Amino acid sequence: MDKRLYLKIGDRVEHRRYFSWGYGEVIEEKHSDLPGGFCFVRVLFDDGKERSFINDMNNELCCYYAGIRLIEQFSIWES
Repeated sequence: MDKRLYLKIGDRVEHRRYFSWGYGEVIEEKHSDLPGGFCFVRVLFDDGKERSFINDMNNELCCYYAGIRLIEQFSIWES
């Protein structure tokens, strides 16, 4: 089964339950070459701490299901 990745490097995120962490940015992705292996992302939050999360939407422990949400990034100057 192919992995369905949720986050990529540079994505800005926030956690729905831990507002004290502030906003975060994905700084690293790691992918296993083994069948059934995990995909991880490391996120640096405004509180200065890095936290790692599973990044496979097919996994019930994916960071999306744990409360990590993408922050909409847009510019009024882009069409």
